[in-house]
Amino acid sequence: MFKKVPHTYVIVFSIIVLAAILTWIIPAGEFDRTVKVMEDGRERTVIVDNSFHKVESEPQTWQIFTSIFNGFVAQSHIIVFILLIGGAFWILNASKALDVGIVAFINATKRLEQNKLLKKIGVDNIVMILIMTLFSLFGAIFGMSEETIAFVIILVPLAISMGYDSITGVCLVYVAAHLGFAGAILNPFTIGIAQGLSDLPVFSGWEYRIICWLIINFIGFGFILLYARKIKRNPKKSLTYNIDEYWRRNQGTNEEKLNYYTPKSGWISFLLVSIVLILFSITYPDSTLKIGNSQFHFPALPVATALFIIISFFTLRKSVHFYILNLLAFTIVFLIIGVMGYDWYVMEIGGLFFGMGLASGIAINKSANDITKLFIEGAKDIFSAAFIVGIAGGIIIILTDGKIVDTIMYGLSKSMQNFSKEGSLGIMYGIQTFLNIIIPSGSAKAALTIPIMAPFSDLIEISRQSTVLAFQFGDGFTNMITPTSGVLIGCLGIAKIPYNIWFKFIWKLILILIILGFLLLLPTLYLNLNGF
Repeated sequence: MFKKVPHTYVIVFSIIVLAAILTWIIPAGEFDRTVKVMEDGRERTVIVDNSFHKVESEPQTWQIFTSIFNGFVAQSHIIVFILLIGGAFWILNASKALDVGIVAFINATKRLEQNKLLKKIGVDNIVMILIMTLFSLFGAIFGMSEETIAFVIILVPLAISMGYDSITGVCLVYVAAHLGFAGAILNPFTIGIAQGLSDLPVFSGWEYRIICWLIINFIGFGFILLYARKIKRNPKKSLTYNIDEYWRRNQGTNEEKLNYYTPKSGWISFLLVSIVLILFSITYPDSTLKIGNSQFHFPALPVATALFIIISFFTLRKSVHFYILNLLAFTIVFLIIGVMGYDWYVMEIGGLFFGMGLASGIAINKSANDITKLFIEGAKDIFSAAFIVGIAGGIIIILTDGKIVDTIMYGLSKSMQNFSKEGSLGIMYGIQTFLNIIIPSGSAKAALTIPIMAPFSDLIEISRQSTVLAFQFGDGFTNMITPTSGVLIGCLGIAKIPYNIWFKFIWKLILILIILGFLLLLPTLYLNLNGF
């Protein structure tokens, strides 16, 4: 007799019910909050010292049902983003451009394997390390998180075409970005906010964080590569082997079936996109790109526009498929410019990919009705991923409306008293790790915890920088496993990976990283590190 594994929806709804039960057990309480102007001029909501007080209990009952509605409202930006991405990429997939790109990529790696040295090292290993390093840098420098959703739909079929599985594909982008997020060097959403709330120079202590980032990546990449090698040797050992049939069936890359051509509509798409980019370049001739606390001026949009026009001209002469691949590549370039120079978030990025989808549809000579039908089909295909994000949002709603989040924080902070420095720092780290399960937002958790922990670290003679690092590690690692993270649930939904299967794969890596995080905190107590 076999027990049926619960559906991801069942698991998430069960957590909502558990959260509601906790509101009957844990006393309600709140901190007073005030608005503080940071060094960069932005306003942050912070907790008033010693302001915790009990409030009237609000146990949740029937609210477990309305919490799902409110969860959809709270996570609406990610839900719409996922639907836009799904629709846009379905249009792009109709062009067979990704198939052409995958075939070209596989052929290129086969040619590289003729080099004896590269063959001995493993071309696939080099490719995966380069991809993961890129996304890890994005996570470490500008806090890439939600943006990874758009790349899962590219990397999963690529990983499967290389002989791996959907889990490997998610690791290449999502896990890699969050390894960087956890070992953040200049992440403005965690390090920047936490240091500002701690009255520390923003992005100070970066030297030791670079060391931490390198060590975390070494361990994380090694874990992923070992798993990938096992799947390459025997694909049936994959936890998602049967599930991945969806990708194997829908992402065929038989070169003989590909018809290379360039219709007139491809040139029309090229002309329209070029006009739009030229207008944007005239409007924004110079961009101020921010990396950490540094910024520099550069004509990013005009340069990127010129490169797009030149490369698109030559790719169109070869085939419309290569033009669309170039369109995809420059969509990513403009995404990076938008995030670093104009504080883009999911709304702007979703609009960017939506525009890419429309341009791709025009390029392959699809009518407005055909493009609409393709977009709707893509949105339908990815709807389950968007839906689960809304359900998961209900967990946070229950805990917040039940007024027990602050009580949990206050109780945990009290537990740090009467411990050694090592013990206190470890408890701070444990608190942040635990809280990330119920508050996956790094900036929100910083506003809640740092105003309490930073002054407390002074009392026990621990560097505030160490406290910030404990917050950073605690916030970063469990992002990859907590079911309350809309980004994780969204990525898994797109990859068609049930949460219980992901948990079975990732828990060992998370345990290793949590232990590693504590070990990396200890040198901040014993060594004279710059900024600590």
